Amino acid sequence: MKASKALQRGVWGWVFFLFIISCIAISTFTASAGRLGDINSDGEIDSTDVTLLKRHLLRKNILTGTAYSNADTDGDRDVTSTDLTFLKRYVLRRISSFPGETADPTPSPTPSPSNNLNITWDWAGIIGTGQSLSVGSNPILSSTQPYNNLKLSLGNLRVPPYDANSSELKLVPLTEPIRNLAMGYPAPYPRNLYGETPHTSMANQITEMVKGAGGKDYISIHTVVGESGQGMSVIKKGATDTGSTGRAYAASIFEVTAINRLAKASGKTYGVGGIILTHGETDCGNPNYENEVRKLWSDYNQDIKAITGQTQNIPMFVVQQHSYPSTGTSASTLAQWKAGVDYPDDIICIGPNYQRYFGGDNVHLTSSGYQHLGEKYGQVYYERVVLGNDWKPLQPIKATKNGRTITVDFHVPVPPLVWDSSLPTPNQKTLTEWRNGKGFEVTANGSRVTISSVEISGNSVIITCANELPPWGVKVGYAFTGGTARPNGTYRWGLLRDSDPFKGRSDVAQPNFCVAFEMAVN
Repeated sequence: MKASKALQRGVWGWVFFLFIISCIAISTFTASAGRLGDINSDGEIDSTDVTLLKRHLLRKNILTGTAYSNADTDGDRDVTSTDLTFLKRYVLRRISSFPGETADPTPSPTPSPSNNLNITWDWAGIIGTGQSLSVGSNPILSSTQPYNNLKLSLGNLRVPPYDANSSELKLVPLTEPIRNLAMGYPAPYPRNLYGETPHTSMANQITEMVKGAGGKDYISIHTVVGESGQGMSVIKKGATDTGSTGRAYAASIFEVTAINRLAKASGKTYGVGGIILTHGETDCGNPNYENEVRKLWSDYNQDIKAITGQTQNIPMFVVQQHSYPSTGTSASTLAQWKAGVDYPDDIICIGPNYQRYFGGDNVHLTSSGYQHLGEKYGQVYYERVVLGNDWKPLQPIKATKNGRTITVDFHVPVPPLVWDSSLPTPNQKTLTEWRNGKGFEVTANGSRVTISSVEISGNSVIITCANELPPWGVKVGYAFTGGTARPNGTYRWGLLRDSDPFKGRSDVAQPNFCVAFEMAVN
């Protein structure tokens, strides 16, 4: 009997011990699951959590429940880009706690994602201008419209003159080609297009992302007025219509006026949400290019607002060019990045174009390349216009030197930084002083400096040069100087990119590659 009682006490002792252990485990799990910043509840706050929050903000994978609560790092009960900023700073060890740790801990229900969407009008206009990379190429890929996106049909109307009240004008589903194709070169509006442009894929990408976030629809109406081979002097306001060039700006204002009339007749609200500038090759030697881009933005905003009555500013989205000239450097490429830095509320550089598929001339994209460019335009437009978030490309912040090394700090949209493995290593046949730079370039007082190695360190890249650097006159660049073109690519490219998981409707991964740049080293 005594042995039996002792056995019972032993059994109950083990039961009590296991109960205590399980309580500790549950408590530990609960603490981990409810920890701000630990979005996947794995006990660590790291780049994986940054990626999950970024995907939520891009409406690729919506966070709910504990994951949503853990992502609210500022404690305002709403998950926005501000929470992402705090999370990035925590992962980089620039802060040791989150503002939300002292906020009211009372939980709130996960809001409907569609509440965060800025859908201002029934129809949102998007204007595409530029030169040859804005007007497309064959074959046509986007021949059907899966959503409700639109374009203006001219019917039998001959333009110019521009009659926005003509009964011939109507809105039809947005497909490629957007209108009858060009007959030779140069090719003015309305037969200024050469095939698949970025616009149909852009429109469909925006709509897909809005619907994925719980929005009912996003209808955009696209106007494409670029002129192949023509510089800013031809596509700007006030350009001379020669009969074969100079119609881009006037044509875009004509289409906005016509669409505004058709919207009112249909009982729809209409405004212009964005201007797409795919341009710069002809102006590669233009030192005033940044000012001219800014002036184009200003003119469009003034004239379009007068037509639509909108008070909302119209951002301009710009992609860098990397093909002209084939050697040396390009003023327009640098200006396309700098415009986004100098006017961040108005002009958004979406990044470089060098990573996409180009044809055999190393200048123009293939049709799939145009689709991918359109998807990237769509992603950034969605982030900036529909969500109302700030957006910047993978770009340098500052560069400092110490002995033989240069450290370049970067704004990284989605950490971590990585070296891309899909592109060939640049500068292997020409500019070989930089063959170990993976796209980075170093000069001292105008002379090329040999790079021994480059390595990623957090949100920075450390460049080690072969020799001690002089105290002044040192510059660092990236994908900035033309050399030997890569197959199906351009004359300037690099391998630095972030870890953005974004894939467009074509299911092609599109991380953010680093902008082409040059800057002084301090």
